[in-house]
Parts: sequence; C-alpha cells; structure tokens
Amino acid sequence: MAQILPLQIPVPTPKKPWKPAPIAMIPDLLILVGAFLVADATVALTGFKGKLAIFFLFALYSTLGSMALAFFRRGATAMSNAMATSMAYLSIALVALPLFSVLLTVVSRGRHALRLNTFTQDMAATQPDAPFSQGGALHAILGTTVLVILATVISVPIGVLTGLYLTEVKGRAETLIRFLVQAMSGVPSIVAGLFIYAVWITGGHGGFSGFSGAVALSILMLPTVARTAEEVLKLIPNDLREAGVALGGTQWRTVVMVVLPAARSGLITATVLGVARVAGETAPLLLTIFGTTAKHFNPFVGPMSALPLYIFQLLETGLNVAISRAWTGALVLLILVSVLFTLARFVGGRVKS
Repeated sequence: MAQILPLQIPVPTPKKPWKPAPIAMIPDLLILVGAFLVADATVALTGFKGKLAIFFLFALYSTLGSMALAFFRRGATAMSNAMATSMAYLSIALVALPLFSVLLTVVSRGRHALRLNTFTQDMAATQPDAPFSQGGALHAILGTTVLVILATVISVPIGVLTGLYLTEVKGRAETLIRFLVQAMSGVPSIVAGLFIYAVWITGGHGGFSGFSGAVALSILMLPTVARTAEEVLKLIPNDLREAGVALGGTQWRTVVMVVLPAARSGLITATVLGVARVAGETAPLLLTIFGTTAKHFNPFVGPMSALPLYIFQLLETGLNVAISRAWTGALVLLILVSVLFTLARFVGGRVKS
C-alpha cells in the first residue's frame, strides 16, 4: 500500500495588529507634506517671516489635519487622541530643536579653525589673531581634564554618601541635609568662585591653582550628584534590602554588596550629570585658576587654564580670528565631554556587580 503523507498546511506568519500597514500610512504622510507646503505658502503670502514661523504654522496645520483624518477614520472620539499625539510630537520637537540647533551652530562655526595643532600646541608663543596653523588649545584641554577629574574625585564620594544617608540611614539630620542640598542647587556659580577666592586664596591657604578651581566646581557638582543619587537609590526595591538582611548581612554590608551594585548604572548617570553641570562653567574659574597660555600639569601650584576660560579670553579680544578660535574651543569642549561620557558608560558597563 502506498504510504499516506500527512497534509501540510502552511502556517501564516503572525502580523502585529498595532503596526499600521504601509498603505495606511500614506494619508498621514500626505497630511505632513501638505501641512508643510501650506505653512510655507502662508509665510510667503502673509507678514510672517523666518523658519520659526514655518515651524509653528506646520505644527498647527499638521495637528488640524491629523484631527480631520482621525474624524473620517474613526469618528469624533478619535480626534482628541490625534490632538494629544500631535502635541506629544510637538513637545519632543521643541526639546530636540534647540539641542540640534546648538550642536549644528557649534560644529559649523568651530570646524573652520580645527586643526591638528589645536590638540598638540598651546598659545604660549602665539597671538590670538595668528593664523589657525599656529597655536592651539592643548593647555586648555589638559586644564579642563584635570579640573573635571579632581572635582569628580571630591564631589562624587560625598554625593553618593549623602544619598545613602538620606535613603538608607535616615538619621536625625535627614531634613537638614536635604534642605542644604536643595539650597546648594540654586547657588550661582560666581558665588562658589567668590567663596573659594575669599576663604582659600585671599585667606592665605593657597594662590591661584587648579585645585582651587576644582574645589569651586565640586561645590556646584555636589548637589547634582547627591540629589540624583538619592532618587536612584529610592528606585531600588526594598525586597533586595530585606533579602540581604534575611541572609544575615548587616545594614552596611547589604548596602555595599546589594544596593550599590544594583544602583551602579544610575550612580554613573549621576556622575555624568554632575560633570555636565560643571564642565562649561567659566565664572568660578575666573576667580580661582586665573588662566595661563602655557601647559601646566601641576594643579596644586600656579595658575591653570581651562576650555571655558580659554573661550572667554578669546572672545574678549573682539578679533575675528580669535572669535573663530573660541568657537573651535567650544567644539573641542563638546568633544571632550562626549569622550568623558562615553568612557564613563564603557567603564560602568564593564565593571561587574
């Protein structure tokens, strides 16, 4: 007898019901294109001017078009959902637009004076209006790196310990410490520089130096790290703490071996936010490191330079070449901060809990 083979029925590939088909997205694309064309025509035919007017008119017309399309598709009840979705996209665009505008401006204006000597030479023997092939920002790059590292070493341990006290210990000084941390968050940067200048420099404890600038920056960095660390530690489930205590661990051992490893990524984020808070500060550095045009490696003796101070001093000259160098210094500062952030993420990902 011939063997009867089982009937093989092809299994259809499951599709995501929440993902619209490409054909269904065509009206949405037409709405966006039409809104942009109508906004451009409105600006051309009326008194509105500039790209900002086109953006707001495009947002208005695209929102109205999306609401009308939702009405024809699913009725009046879907119009509110379309409006809320358009408002969400508009909010994202309003947040991203200034960011990309700043980045584009810095890159477009700073790339003209960017040369290899920018990273290999200083300005000790070069005038601000010299050609771009002469001089560089090496002294400022080294100064910023040293200042950020010293400020991080000073403020991060104190900030993390403050966060641990507010979340784990919760002692009698909890309210006072939280109030002081919140108050320090609103301290102007120039006040931190004046404080170090009055207490440390004019008080006879030390002169203008990189260490003085790092201490001033750590005052500004500390509340950011402490508040972020507190919020991160609050997100750790209490079940982990209870499990550590149930296994016989003391409170400090549970915190060190369970809580901190679980919050490692968030604490790295707190450090990154702290660095972002102080990397571009100029006011406290004017009163603490004084500035120099030569390379200086010792942060405890003698004036130092930093990229924000380097940019400020070049802008003060008012010369076109010096202003171009200042834009290049801003671009280098962005590159340096991006490199530090990337290294922090890489090191945080490689460290085992």
